[in-house]
Amino acid sequence: KNIYLTLNNLTHAPFFQEKKDMEPETLKSFISVSEDSHFPIQNIPYGTFYPKLDHTKTARAGTRIGDFVVDLAALFDKGYFDGPIFKKLVDEKKNVFARENLNDFMKLGKQAWLEARKTIQGLLAENSKIKEEMELRNQAFFHIKDVVMILPAKIGDYTDFYSSKNHAYNVGVILRGKDNALQPNWVHIPVGYHGRASSVVLSGHQMHRPRGQTKAPTEEVPKFSETKRLDFELEMGAFVGGEPNKLGYPIKCCDAENYVFGYVLLNDWSARDIQAWEYVPLGPFNAKNFCSVISPWIVTIEALNEFRVPLEKQNPKPLMYLQDENLSSFDIHLDVLLKTPKLEKPERICSSNFKYLYWSVAQQLTHHAVTGCNMNTGDLLGTGTISGTDKSEYGSLLELTWAG
Repeated sequence: KNIYLTLNNLTHAPFFQEKKDMEPETLKSFISVSEDSHFPIQNIPYGTFYPKLDHTKTARAGTRIGDFVVDLAALFDKGYFDGPIFKKLVDEKKNVFARENLNDFMKLGKQAWLEARKTIQGLLAENSKIKEEMELRNQAFFHIKDVVMILPAKIGDYTDFYSSKNHAYNVGVILRGKDNALQPNWVHIPVGYHGRASSVVLSGHQMHRPRGQTKAPTEEVPKFSETKRLDFELEMGAFVGGEPNKLGYPIKCCDAENYVFGYVLLNDWSARDIQAWEYVPLGPFNAKNFCSVISPWIVTIEALNEFRVPLEKQNPKPLMYLQDENLSSFDIHLDVLLKTPKLEKPERICSSNFKYLYWSVAQQLTHHAVTGCNMNTGDLLGTGTISGTDKSEYGSLLELTWAG
Protein backbone atom coordinates (compact mmCIF):
# COMPACT_ATOMS: atom_id res chain seq x y z
CA LYS A 1 0.00 0.00 0.00
CA ASN A 2 2.93 2.34 0.51
CA ILE A 3 4.04 2.41 -3.07
CA TYR A 4 4.25 5.82 -4.67
CA LEU A 5 4.39 6.43 -8.38
CA THR A 6 5.75 9.70 -9.66
CA LEU A 7 5.53 11.11 -13.14
CA ASN A 8 8.59 13.29 -13.40
CA ASN A 9 10.24 15.42 -16.05
CA LEU A 10 13.88 15.44 -15.09
CA THR A 11 15.02 17.39 -18.12
CA HIS A 12 12.29 20.00 -17.92
CA ALA A 13 14.49 22.18 -15.73
CA PRO A 14 17.53 22.08 -18.04
CA PHE A 15 15.21 22.89 -20.96
CA PHE A 16 13.99 26.01 -19.19
CA GLN A 17 17.59 26.80 -18.26
CA GLU A 18 18.52 26.56 -21.93
CA LYS A 19 15.65 28.88 -22.80
CA LYS A 20 16.69 31.28 -20.05
CA ASP A 21 20.11 31.56 -21.63
CA MET A 22 18.47 32.60 -24.92
CA GLU A 23 16.21 35.25 -23.39
CA PRO A 24 17.21 38.90 -22.88
CA GLU A 25 19.18 39.69 -19.76
CA THR A 26 16.14 41.43 -18.27
CA LEU A 27 14.29 38.11 -18.04
CA LYS A 28 15.80 37.10 -14.73
CA SER A 29 13.95 37.04 -11.45
CA PHE A 30 14.76 38.82 -8.20
CA ILE A 31 13.73 35.54 -6.54
CA SER A 32 16.64 33.12 -6.28
CA VAL A 33 15.98 30.08 -8.47
CA SER A 34 18.28 27.06 -8.46
CA GLU A 35 19.74 25.86 -11.74
CA ASP A 36 17.81 22.58 -11.57
CA SER A 37 14.45 24.14 -10.72
CA HIS A 38 11.42 23.39 -12.89
CA PHE A 39 10.10 26.87 -12.10
CA PRO A 40 12.27 29.68 -13.49
CA ILE A 41 10.72 32.90 -14.73
CA GLN A 42 10.42 31.34 -18.19
CA ASN A 43 7.79 28.88 -16.95
CA ILE A 44 5.00 30.78 -15.10
CA PRO A 45 2.61 27.87 -14.54
CA TYR A 46 -0.80 28.21 -12.90
CA GLY A 47 -2.30 26.35 -9.95
CA THR A 48 -4.69 26.74 -7.04
CA PHE A 49 -3.67 26.69 -3.37
CA TYR A 50 -4.31 27.87 0.15
CA PRO A 51 -1.74 28.67 2.88
CA LYS A 52 -1.43 26.03 5.61
CA LEU A 53 -1.90 28.74 8.26
CA ASP A 54 -5.18 29.86 6.72
CA HIS A 55 -7.75 28.02 8.83
CA THR A 56 -10.53 29.06 6.45
CA LYS A 57 -8.74 27.20 3.65
CA THR A 58 -9.62 30.00 1.26
CA ALA A 59 -8.33 28.93 -2.14
CA ARG A 60 -6.83 31.29 -4.66
CA ALA A 61 -4.85 31.13 -7.91
CA GLY A 62 -1.09 31.19 -7.89
CA THR A 63 2.00 30.82 -9.98
CA ARG A 64 5.35 29.45 -8.94
CA ILE A 65 8.85 30.87 -9.10
CA GLY A 66 11.61 28.68 -7.69
CA ASP A 67 10.49 27.44 -4.27
CA PHE A 68 7.84 30.15 -3.87
CA VAL A 69 4.14 30.22 -4.70
CA VAL A 70 2.88 33.69 -5.64
CA ASP A 71 -0.66 34.71 -4.70
CA LEU A 72 -2.10 36.17 -7.90
CA ALA A 73 -5.33 37.22 -6.20
CA ALA A 74 -3.35 39.46 -3.84
CA LEU A 75 -1.42 41.05 -6.71
CA PHE A 76 -4.70 41.63 -8.57
CA ASP A 77 -6.26 43.35 -5.53
CA LYS A 78 -3.23 45.65 -5.29
CA GLY A 79 -3.78 46.75 -8.90
CA TYR A 80 -0.64 45.22 -10.39
CA PHE A 81 -2.49 43.63 -13.30
CA ASP A 82 -2.62 46.82 -15.35
CA GLY A 83 -2.82 45.58 -18.95
CA PRO A 84 -5.88 46.62 -20.98
CA ILE A 85 -7.83 43.39 -20.44
CA PHE A 86 -7.10 43.05 -16.74
CA LYS A 87 -7.36 46.76 -15.98
CA LYS A 88 -11.00 46.53 -17.02
CA LEU A 89 -11.46 43.57 -14.64
CA VAL A 90 -9.74 45.53 -11.86
CA ASP A 91 -12.07 48.49 -12.45
CA GLU A 92 -15.06 46.11 -12.33
CA LYS A 93 -13.61 44.41 -9.22
CA LYS A 94 -13.77 41.01 -10.95
CA ASN A 95 -10.82 39.22 -9.41
CA VAL A 96 -10.66 36.04 -11.47
CA PHE A 97 -7.78 34.81 -9.31
CA ALA A 98 -9.78 34.92 -6.07
CA ARG A 99 -11.51 31.66 -6.89
CA GLU A 100 -11.26 28.05 -5.75
CA ASN A 101 -10.26 27.07 -9.30
CA LEU A 102 -8.81 28.65 -12.45
CA ASN A 103 -11.91 28.29 -14.62
CA ASP A 104 -12.87 31.98 -14.70
CA PHE A 105 -9.32 32.92 -15.69
CA MET A 106 -9.14 30.09 -18.22
CA LYS A 107 -12.37 31.24 -19.84
CA LEU A 108 -10.94 34.69 -20.63
CA GLY A 109 -9.06 33.30 -23.63
CA LYS A 110 -5.69 33.49 -25.33
CA GLN A 111 -5.10 37.25 -25.29
CA ALA A 112 -5.86 37.47 -21.57
CA TRP A 113 -3.52 34.54 -20.87
CA LEU A 114 -0.72 36.24 -22.82
CA GLU A 115 -1.32 39.54 -21.02
CA ALA A 116 -1.29 37.85 -17.62
CA ARG A 117 1.93 36.00 -18.41
CA LYS A 118 3.65 39.20 -19.52
CA THR A 119 2.46 41.02 -16.39
CA ILE A 120 3.57 38.25 -14.02
CA GLN A 121 6.98 37.96 -15.65
CA GLY A 122 7.39 41.72 -15.30
CA LEU A 123 6.44 41.61 -11.61
CA LEU A 124 8.92 38.80 -10.94
CA ALA A 125 11.72 40.26 -13.06
CA GLU A 126 15.02 41.38 -11.59
CA ASN A 127 14.11 45.07 -11.88
CA SER A 128 10.51 44.66 -10.67
CA LYS A 129 8.76 47.44 -8.79
CA ILE A 130 7.70 44.99 -6.07
CA LYS A 131 11.23 43.79 -5.38
CA GLU A 132 11.63 46.13 -2.39
CA GLU A 133 8.01 46.03 -1.24
CA MET A 134 8.58 43.65 1.64
CA GLU A 135 5.09 44.02 3.11
CA LEU A 136 3.52 42.91 -0.17
CA ARG A 137 6.01 40.09 -0.57
CA ASN A 138 5.20 38.84 2.92
CA GLN A 139 1.53 38.81 2.00
CA ALA A 140 1.76 37.34 -1.50
CA PHE A 141 4.80 35.03 -1.51
CA PHE A 142 4.66 31.64 0.23
CA HIS A 143 7.27 28.93 0.41
CA ILE A 144 6.01 25.79 -1.32
CA LYS A 145 6.24 23.92 2.00
CA ASP A 146 3.76 26.37 3.52
CA VAL A 147 0.88 25.84 1.08
CA VAL A 148 -1.58 23.11 0.16
CA MET A 149 -2.15 22.61 -3.54
CA ILE A 150 -5.63 21.64 -4.74
CA LEU A 151 -7.12 20.69 -8.11
CA PRO A 152 -6.38 23.62 -10.43
CA ALA A 153 -9.67 23.44 -12.33
CA LYS A 154 -13.26 22.33 -12.01
CA ILE A 155 -13.25 19.46 -14.48
CA GLY A 156 -16.62 19.06 -16.15
CA ASP A 157 -15.65 16.28 -18.56
CA TYR A 158 -12.62 14.07 -19.01
CA THR A 159 -11.78 12.32 -22.28
CA ASP A 160 -8.86 9.95 -22.74
CA PHE A 161 -7.34 9.40 -26.18
CA TYR A 162 -5.14 6.67 -27.63
CA SER A 163 -2.80 8.84 -29.66
CA SER A 164 0.63 7.20 -29.37
CA LYS A 165 1.15 4.82 -32.29
CA ASN A 166 3.94 2.97 -30.51
CA HIS A 167 1.65 2.25 -27.55
CA ALA A 168 -1.33 1.30 -29.72
CA TYR A 169 0.85 -1.05 -31.77
CA ASN A 170 2.35 -2.71 -28.68
CA VAL A 171 -1.04 -3.31 -27.09
CA GLY A 172 -2.41 -4.56 -30.40
CA VAL A 173 0.42 -7.08 -30.76
CA ILE A 174 -0.18 -8.30 -27.19
CA LEU A 175 -3.92 -8.73 -27.75
CA ARG A 176 -4.20 -9.65 -31.44
CA GLY A 177 -0.74 -10.38 -32.85
CA LYS A 178 1.50 -8.44 -35.27
CA ASP A 179 -0.70 -8.96 -38.33
CA ASN A 180 -3.67 -7.20 -36.75
CA ALA A 181 -1.96 -4.89 -34.24
CA LEU A 182 -3.65 -1.63 -35.27
CA GLN A 183 -7.40 -1.57 -35.82
CA PRO A 184 -8.36 -0.31 -39.33
CA ASN A 185 -9.71 2.99 -37.98
CA TRP A 186 -6.65 3.89 -35.89
CA VAL A 187 -4.70 5.77 -38.58
CA HIS A 188 -7.82 7.66 -39.67
CA ILE A 189 -9.22 9.01 -36.39
CA PRO A 190 -7.86 9.94 -32.94
CA VAL A 191 -9.49 7.11 -30.96
CA GLY A 192 -10.77 8.08 -27.50
CA TYR A 193 -13.29 7.31 -24.80
CA HIS A 194 -15.09 9.33 -22.14
CA GLY A 195 -13.52 8.95 -18.69
CA ARG A 196 -14.77 9.88 -15.25
CA ALA A 197 -14.07 13.49 -14.20
CA SER A 198 -15.16 12.93 -10.60
CA SER A 199 -12.22 10.62 -9.89
CA VAL A 200 -9.49 12.91 -11.26
CA VAL A 201 -7.34 13.75 -8.24
CA LEU A 202 -4.19 15.69 -7.47
CA SER A 203 -0.73 14.18 -7.24
CA GLY A 204 -0.10 12.78 -3.75
CA HIS A 205 -3.61 11.38 -3.30
CA GLN A 206 -3.62 8.15 -1.28
CA MET A 207 -5.44 5.91 -3.74
CA HIS A 208 -7.16 2.58 -3.12
CA ARG A 209 -6.88 -0.73 -4.92
CA PRO A 210 -10.11 -1.16 -6.91
CA ARG A 211 -12.36 -4.21 -6.85
CA GLY A 212 -14.39 -5.61 -9.68
CA GLN A 213 -15.23 -8.54 -11.92
CA THR A 214 -12.37 -10.45 -13.50
CA LYS A 215 -12.20 -13.64 -15.50
CA ALA A 216 -9.00 -15.41 -16.45
CA PRO A 217 -8.95 -17.37 -19.76
CA THR A 218 -8.72 -20.58 -17.75
CA GLU A 219 -11.83 -19.82 -15.67
CA GLU A 220 -15.38 -20.69 -16.66
CA VAL A 221 -17.13 -17.89 -14.76
CA PRO A 222 -16.07 -14.45 -13.50
CA LYS A 223 -15.20 -13.70 -9.90
CA PHE A 224 -15.26 -10.58 -7.74
CA SER A 225 -11.94 -9.51 -6.19
CA GLU A 226 -9.33 -6.79 -5.88
CA THR A 227 -7.43 -6.15 -9.08
CA LYS A 228 -4.24 -8.16 -9.33
CA ARG A 229 -2.96 -6.24 -12.35
CA LEU A 230 -2.91 -2.58 -11.36
CA ASP A 231 -1.09 -0.51 -13.97
CA PHE A 232 0.03 3.07 -14.53
CA GLU A 233 -0.27 4.96 -17.81
CA LEU A 234 2.21 7.72 -18.57
CA GLU A 235 0.26 10.53 -20.24
CA MET A 236 -0.03 14.26 -20.65
CA GLY A 237 -3.29 16.07 -20.02
CA ALA A 238 -4.53 19.19 -21.83
CA PHE A 239 -6.93 21.62 -20.16
CA VAL A 240 -9.50 23.31 -22.40
CA GLY A 241 -9.88 27.06 -22.00
CA GLY A 242 -11.33 30.05 -23.78
CA GLU A 243 -14.94 30.83 -24.63
CA PRO A 244 -16.65 27.46 -25.19
CA ASN A 245 -17.77 26.60 -28.69
CA LYS A 246 -21.54 26.46 -28.93
CA LEU A 247 -23.34 23.15 -29.28
CA GLY A 248 -23.47 22.33 -32.99
CA TYR A 249 -20.38 24.35 -33.89
CA PRO A 250 -17.14 22.38 -34.45
CA ILE A 251 -13.63 23.65 -33.70
CA LYS A 252 -11.31 24.04 -36.69
CA CYS A 253 -7.95 22.34 -36.46
CA CYS A 254 -6.17 25.63 -37.20
CA ASP A 255 -7.90 27.19 -34.17
CA ALA A 256 -7.69 24.23 -31.79
CA GLU A 257 -4.55 25.29 -29.90
CA ASN A 258 -6.25 28.56 -28.96
CA TYR A 259 -8.56 26.41 -26.82
CA VAL A 260 -5.67 24.72 -24.98
CA PHE A 261 -4.95 26.56 -21.73
CA GLY A 262 -2.03 24.34 -20.82
CA TYR A 263 -0.70 20.92 -19.90
CA VAL A 264 -0.35 18.72 -16.83
CA LEU A 265 1.24 15.36 -16.20
CA LEU A 266 -1.37 12.60 -16.08
CA ASN A 267 -1.29 9.07 -14.68
CA ASP A 268 -4.43 7.22 -15.71
CA TRP A 269 -4.42 4.24 -13.34
CA SER A 270 -5.79 1.08 -14.95
CA ALA A 271 -6.98 -2.29 -13.66
CA ARG A 272 -5.91 -4.57 -16.50
CA ASP A 273 -7.67 -7.74 -15.34
CA ILE A 274 -10.96 -5.88 -14.90
CA GLN A 275 -10.40 -4.22 -18.29
CA ALA A 276 -9.75 -7.52 -20.08
CA TRP A 277 -13.13 -8.90 -18.98
CA GLU A 278 -15.28 -5.80 -19.50
CA TYR A 279 -13.92 -3.99 -22.56
CA VAL A 280 -15.86 -5.95 -25.23
CA PRO A 281 -17.84 -4.46 -26.89
CA LEU A 282 -17.86 -0.86 -25.59
CA GLY A 283 -14.33 -0.36 -24.29
CA PRO A 284 -12.99 0.63 -20.83
CA PHE A 285 -15.40 1.29 -17.98
CA ASN A 286 -14.71 0.36 -14.34
CA ALA A 287 -11.11 -0.51 -15.19
CA LYS A 288 -10.41 3.17 -15.74
CA ASN A 289 -12.88 5.11 -13.59
CA PHE A 290 -11.41 4.78 -10.09
CA CYS A 291 -8.42 7.18 -10.10
CA SER A 292 -6.67 9.45 -12.59
CA VAL A 293 -3.89 11.61 -11.14
CA ILE A 294 -2.69 14.99 -12.44
CA SER A 295 0.13 17.31 -11.40
CA PRO A 296 -0.84 20.54 -9.58
CA TRP A 297 0.72 23.04 -12.00
CA ILE A 298 -0.67 23.75 -15.47
CA VAL A 299 2.17 24.67 -17.82
CA THR A 300 1.13 26.89 -20.73
CA ILE A 301 1.89 26.48 -24.41
CA GLU A 302 3.81 29.77 -24.32
CA ALA A 303 6.23 28.26 -21.81
CA LEU A 304 6.72 25.19 -23.99
CA ASN A 305 6.91 26.72 -27.46
CA GLU A 306 10.73 26.75 -27.48
CA PHE A 307 10.62 22.96 -27.33
CA ARG A 308 8.08 22.39 -30.09
CA VAL A 309 9.04 19.65 -32.56
CA PRO A 310 7.29 18.34 -35.69
CA LEU A 311 5.49 15.00 -35.54
CA GLU A 312 6.04 12.27 -38.10
CA LYS A 313 4.21 12.56 -41.41
CA GLN A 314 0.83 10.88 -41.16
CA ASN A 315 0.11 8.09 -43.61
CA PRO A 316 -2.56 7.87 -44.89
CA LYS A 317 -3.25 11.58 -45.03
CA PRO A 318 -6.06 12.44 -42.60
CA LEU A 319 -9.39 13.74 -43.84
CA MET A 320 -9.47 17.47 -44.48
CA TYR A 321 -10.89 18.49 -41.09
CA LEU A 322 -8.01 16.73 -39.30
CA GLN A 323 -5.18 18.12 -41.39
CA ASP A 324 -2.95 20.03 -38.97
CA GLU A 325 -0.68 22.53 -40.71
CA ASN A 326 1.35 22.79 -37.52
CA LEU A 327 1.51 19.05 -36.80
CA SER A 328 3.71 19.08 -33.71
CA SER A 329 4.23 18.27 -30.08
CA PHE A 330 6.90 19.16 -27.51
CA ASP A 331 10.28 17.62 -26.74
CA ILE A 332 9.66 16.98 -23.05
CA HIS A 333 11.22 13.98 -21.32
CA LEU A 334 8.85 12.07 -19.07
CA ASP A 335 9.97 9.62 -16.41
CA VAL A 336 8.07 7.16 -14.23
CA LEU A 337 9.70 6.57 -10.84
CA LEU A 338 8.72 4.02 -8.21
CA LYS A 339 9.35 4.60 -4.49
CA THR A 340 8.71 2.00 -1.81
CA PRO A 341 9.44 2.13 1.94
CA LYS A 342 12.46 -0.14 1.41
CA LEU A 343 14.00 1.98 -1.33
CA GLU A 344 16.37 4.79 -0.32
CA LYS A 345 15.68 6.62 -3.57
CA PRO A 346 13.12 6.16 -6.36
CA GLU A 347 13.79 3.65 -9.12
CA ARG A 348 13.15 4.71 -12.69
CA ILE A 349 10.73 2.36 -14.44
CA CYS A 350 10.65 4.01 -17.84
CA SER A 351 11.49 7.20 -19.75
CA SER A 352 9.31 8.50 -22.56
CA ASN A 353 8.74 11.81 -24.34
CA PHE A 354 5.77 14.04 -25.17
CA LYS A 355 6.96 14.03 -28.80
CA TYR A 356 6.05 10.33 -29.18
CA LEU A 357 2.53 11.12 -30.39
CA TYR A 358 0.98 10.27 -33.74
CA TRP A 359 -2.11 12.44 -33.34
CA SER A 360 -1.44 15.98 -32.09
CA VAL A 361 -3.43 17.48 -29.24
CA ALA A 362 -4.94 19.92 -31.76
CA GLN A 363 -6.20 16.98 -33.83
CA GLN A 364 -7.58 15.27 -30.73
CA LEU A 365 -9.55 18.35 -29.74
CA THR A 366 -10.73 18.95 -33.31
CA HIS A 367 -11.99 15.40 -33.68
CA HIS A 368 -13.73 15.56 -30.30
CA ALA A 369 -15.68 18.63 -31.40
CA VAL A 370 -16.26 17.77 -35.08
CA THR A 371 -19.78 16.51 -34.37
CA GLY A 372 -20.62 19.86 -32.82
CA CYS A 373 -19.83 18.67 -29.31
CA ASN A 374 -19.48 21.72 -27.08
CA MET A 375 -16.15 21.78 -25.24
CA ASN A 376 -16.29 23.59 -21.92
CA THR A 377 -13.69 25.50 -19.94
CA GLY A 378 -11.96 23.09 -17.58
CA ASP A 379 -12.49 19.98 -19.69
CA LEU A 380 -9.51 17.62 -19.52
CA LEU A 381 -8.14 15.69 -22.50
CA GLY A 382 -5.67 12.87 -21.88
CA THR A 383 -3.24 11.92 -24.64
CA GLY A 384 -3.37 8.25 -23.77
CA THR A 385 -0.22 6.32 -22.83
CA ILE A 386 2.87 7.78 -24.50
CA SER A 387 5.43 5.16 -25.52
CA GLY A 388 8.62 5.29 -27.56
CA THR A 389 10.11 2.57 -29.76
CA ASP A 390 12.61 1.23 -27.23
CA LYS A 391 11.43 -1.01 -24.40
CA SER A 392 12.81 1.46 -21.85
CA GLU A 393 10.36 4.02 -23.31
CA TYR A 394 7.18 1.96 -22.87
CA GLY A 395 4.71 3.99 -20.83
CA SER A 396 2.84 1.20 -19.02
CA LEU A 397 3.52 -2.03 -17.17
CA LEU A 398 1.34 -3.85 -19.71
CA GLU A 399 4.02 -3.11 -22.31
CA LEU A 400 7.08 -3.30 -20.07
CA THR A 401 6.14 -6.81 -18.91
CA TRP A 402 4.52 -7.71 -22.26
CA ALA A 403 1.36 -8.65 -20.35
CA GLY A 404 3.41 -10.85 -18.03
